[in-house]
Amino acid sequence: MLAKKCWRVIDTKTGTAPWNMAVDEALLSRYNEGGLPILRLYGWHNALSIGRFCDPGKDIDVQSAAQKKVALVRRLSGGGILAHGNDLSYSLIFPRSFAGERSVKENYRFLCRFLICFYKKIGLKAAFVCDSQISSRASSVCLAGREPYDLIIEGKKMGGNAQRYAKHAFFQHGSIPIGIDETLFEDLFFEESGLSEAATLQKFAIMLSYDALSKMLIEAFCETFEAAIVPDLLSLSEEQTAKELLEKKYTQENWNLYGKLYS
Repeated sequence: MLAKKCWRVIDTKTGTAPWNMAVDEALLSRYNEGGLPILRLYGWHNALSIGRFCDPGKDIDVQSAAQKKVALVRRLSGGGILAHGNDLSYSLIFPRSFAGERSVKENYRFLCRFLICFYKKIGLKAAFVCDSQISSRASSVCLAGREPYDLIIEGKKMGGNAQRYAKHAFFQHGSIPIGIDETLFEDLFFEESGLSEAATLQKFAIMLSYDALSKMLIEAFCETFEAAIVPDLLSLSEEQTAKELLEKKYTQENWNLYGKLYS
């Protein structure tokens, strides 16, 4: 169970896309089942994150992205291609035993409840696609698709969430879009991007800072899971692992474009 558990909270603030994904993997790889579960918060510079099994060349103009200085980074999780730049993201890392006997879909419903609580705190009513009258729609572009446990607000998709099951731990991360620079990202997609129809906090006239939103997200998390928190920083070993992953993996075109490890 997640309830009545003390969590380590690490806010790494805004970072580059390769660094963000390197830290996610470092925290997962260094995680010890006997240690405190982790809630990490972070922000992004302009980037497109790519699901583990996506082929970005089929959906986006890679050369144009480079010219516009929009970073491309492949995540360790599944899912589609998601635009970042002005968002608050989170990562959860905890023992596999915490997930119990729930299925993958059931875990999305269970874990994303804290996001619904967060949106309620800022005056928005979020729901899962499967609980609404909106039909699901598959797409390799995150905001153009609608999976059953995606969150919607007033019929519009709000961000995205993805998971990874490791042998020793469960990992989920997701993003709360504060705003999206549609003019920057739209022309990078060959087909429907979903950007114009997607929800952001700014579209709902929510003008709160990253720090204010982070505080409210932590409050929602604690309320939802009856959790206590211990504010923390990356350990020396976690930071060193992240630096190694940054150099050998997340800054490498072979990984980010083709999903292949060190050449």
